[in-house]
Amino acid sequence: MGKKQRDCVTCGAPVGYLDRQHCCRCWRSLKEQAAKQTCPACGKDRVLQADTGRCVICSRVCEQCGHPVRVAGNRLCRACRRKEEAEAAKTPCPRCGNPGFLREATGWCGTCSRPRQQKGPPRACRECGELRRHAGLGLCSPCWQRHPGRPFIRGENLRDRLADPPRWLDEFVAHVAARHCVARACSFITELGRLLQDDHSNSPQALLERSRRPGRSMGTFARTLEDFFTIQGLALPTDQAERLAAGRRKRRVDAVPEPLRPAVAAFDTSRMRAQDRARRAGTRPRSNLTLEAALATMRDLAVFLADQRGKSDWALVDVHDVEAFLGTLPNGRKRRLTVLRQFFGFARSQHLVLVDPTRGLTAKESNGYRGRTLTLDQQRDLLRRWTCDDEVHPHEALLGILALLHGASSAEVRMLQVSDIDAAARTVRLGKRPHPVPLDPASWTVLQRCLAHRAGWPTQNPHVMVTKGTKVGRAAASTAYLSHVLDDCGYPPRMIRGTRLVELVNTLDPKLVAAAFGMDPQASLIYLADHIDEGRLPVSELGRK
Repeated sequence: MGKKQRDCVTCGAPVGYLDRQHCCRCWRSLKEQAAKQTCPACGKDRVLQADTGRCVICSRVCEQCGHPVRVAGNRLCRACRRKEEAEAAKTPCPRCGNPGFLREATGWCGTCSRPRQQKGPPRACRECGELRRHAGLGLCSPCWQRHPGRPFIRGENLRDRLADPPRWLDEFVAHVAARHCVARACSFITELGRLLQDDHSNSPQALLERSRRPGRSMGTFARTLEDFFTIQGLALPTDQAERLAAGRRKRRVDAVPEPLRPAVAAFDTSRMRAQDRARRAGTRPRSNLTLEAALATMRDLAVFLADQRGKSDWALVDVHDVEAFLGTLPNGRKRRLTVLRQFFGFARSQHLVLVDPTRGLTAKESNGYRGRTLTLDQQRDLLRRWTCDDEVHPHEALLGILALLHGASSAEVRMLQVSDIDAAARTVRLGKRPHPVPLDPASWTVLQRCLAHRAGWPTQNPHVMVTKGTKVGRAAASTAYLSHVLDDCGYPPRMIRGTRLVELVNTLDPKLVAAAFGMDPQASLIYLADHIDEGRLPVSELGRK
């Protein structure tokens, strides 16, 4: 090194070269650092190998698993080396032929050397008597699967596994065993055990919320839990009906074209607030069906305006657009016009429109009954079908005969319970009618046939009409089911009931009919005909006419 020229700018050591600012040690460190780059595998500054693009340590990888190999010269990592050594030490077993470690005592592998559990000899099943291997309690497997004591045995096993079993566990086991088949009851008890053994709260309300499945159906197990907890008074019912209604409203709002959608969504929100206020005040709130029907009407109007009239703003709607829309469905003019008046009244209050285009429109229809009725021959054919044909479903016969002879609506038959039947007096209570309805022999026979059909279900549902979906709970049959019960006969329930009401109102005093059916007197006048039936007038009056 030559004579000191200056001090190193990094460490302060003497620098003997005129063209350098660093000492020899710092100069060598800078050259080494310039040759290094960040390794993509370990993230350290190392000299990367040209063939792998990684440092020398990370470039040594296992040939089988790809993990780093720390020792130079090894082609496998430690785990793969041990596996390779173990595989090399194995010998084919002379019994099964698979490679394994042979035992000195038997000369076979471990699997072949272990003694197998011997199955019991076949014995006669104490239930069916066939010679089979037993699954439990002296029963063969098919008989054990149908054994009614299986749910209670599984419930006892679950109680033994739980550190703090709930006090209602035995009642739940009895509840599902009485309403479901053996296999489904056991699956419900297993699912309940899974919920009770997790780390969450085991309160009835928390269990009910965790048992619900996502989607439009909360699942059979959740419905069973809801029925049991509500019957026992341990939890409140879920909001499944409100969730489904909210989903239906959302689908209707989403179907509205984008420029017109915010106003319809605000209209739906205001009606939901009104429904909530009416419910809290104890008045009569709008039902979910009414709200959904209104949104369907607004959806149809918005699609009509966007596609047929080319308008994308509610402020551009005029009376001609509304008239054209109402003309697309003349029979629904009154119903649709009522919804449109409500919407445009809301829109005007929110300053979405300046003028209400429905202000001067009218329904232009009478309040009289305009539905179709059955002829006498058709009524006779239906009566013979429901009283003489044993192939007809009991639910069809019951709904049809009560509508044909007693003017019962689908809702009255749907909500009819066993406790509403008086076997001694042969009467039933239908809906809100003030007095029990006496049944004729034909109607009583059809009712007994429906009760016999209900007795075939293992159910505790209090209603007379029990379906496959309602036999395990306490809810009534769905409205959709009742609307299709009479499909085989070819006539809807409303047409059959309307025929009976028209006959009674035109034959008797409409006020007496309203009092007997629990109707408003003005409602019974709708069925009053506006013409004279000449077949009911005496001959003298016909001559004067």
